[in-house]
Amino acid sequence: MAHSRTARKRVRQNQKARARNRWRLSTMREAIKEFNEALLHGTADAAGDCFKKCVRIIDRTAQKGVIHKNQAARRKSRMSAKLKAKKLTKKA
Repeated sequence: MAHSRTARKRVRQNQKARARNRWRLSTMREAIKEFNEALLHGTADAAGDCFKKCVRIIDRTAQKGVIHKNQAARRKSRMSAKLKAKKLTKKA
């Protein structure tokens, strides 16, 4: 247990930051699940809208340092490839 005043303050700050980071991560994951559902059951246009929303959330999550920028790029790239495949199968 922290004894000094500043150490106790750091504990409080860390708890708040941890809660914010967990919220950002869960929000990102929910958006990705929503995109996957739109991709699986919806139209390509609906999936495209969800993709734009996801990209904004993923970029913000990486910008805040919750995930690494390379992980953000990898997630966006994979989602983009899935969306492109969906659009190509729609045309064929």
